[in-house]
Amino acid sequence: MTASEAGALQADIVEGTPDGRPPLVLLHGLTFDRAMWRPALAELSRIDTGRQILAPDLPGHGDSPPWPDYDIESVADAVHATIRWARLDPPVLVGHSLSALVAMDYAARYPARGVVNVDAWLDIEPTIAMVKSLAGEIRGGGFAKAWQLFEDSMHIETLPASARRLLRPVSDVRQEVVAGYWREAMDRPAPEFAARVASIIARLRANQVSYLFVAGHPVEIDYLDWLSQRLPGAAVQVLPDSGHFPQLAHPKRFAEYLAATARWAAPARRDGAA
Repeated sequence: MTASEAGALQADIVEGTPDGRPPLVLLHGLTFDRAMWRPALAELSRIDTGRQILAPDLPGHGDSPPWPDYDIESVADAVHATIRWARLDPPVLVGHSLSALVAMDYAARYPARGVVNVDAWLDIEPTIAMVKSLAGEIRGGGFAKAWQLFEDSMHIETLPASARRLLRPVSDVRQEVVAGYWREAMDRPAPEFAARVASIIARLRANQVSYLFVAGHPVEIDYLDWLSQRLPGAAVQVLPDSGHFPQLAHPKRFAEYLAATARWAAPARRDGAA
């Protein structure tokens, strides 16, 4: 049975033997694909040999077909179908940017050993406000100009040339996919969307899910306090001068952080996990 026949996503699988280390599931950010993990995978092959790793293309990206809905829960369900197809044990979910929310939703509803959030700030109200303010352009004729604002904020120019070549240029970004992934933020009232994210965080806290935030620039004290109040056990690592892509700017150090998740214990309990 192929991945598509199983309702799963197209994915690269690094074969390994179950040995107590949780598998790693690497979820790329919006408009990119699984190729963005290649530098980190090369480092992991040297320092975390034999680790089971799954790197899918999310719905509507890379080799995975478009889906009717791109809401957080539906995408997390697609990831779950792919993990089941690959017959992996409960994994550590690694989510870049928007996919950090997908990883968190997965870990809130399905068995998981932890979450690695790659450069996604969870106080999402400012991002929601920006997306809402640009909803007309995102869905209409001003899409290219609106997307450029987000592209500029990623600071891709800070990356090595080899890393930049892994990221698709803005001309390849598909409007219908971006609008689909941002539909929840554009259409739901901001307090409702923020409450949805808060409920995911609360379930991770209740289930004592291990959590690491890897940032591409220094993290303000106020945000560290905010995060520690909501996820008291969360660890934070900063890989400076990385723009939005610490995994590409510093692949060796990033791989070391992922290798360290091999020691993460299973959560003490799973509230309502499927």
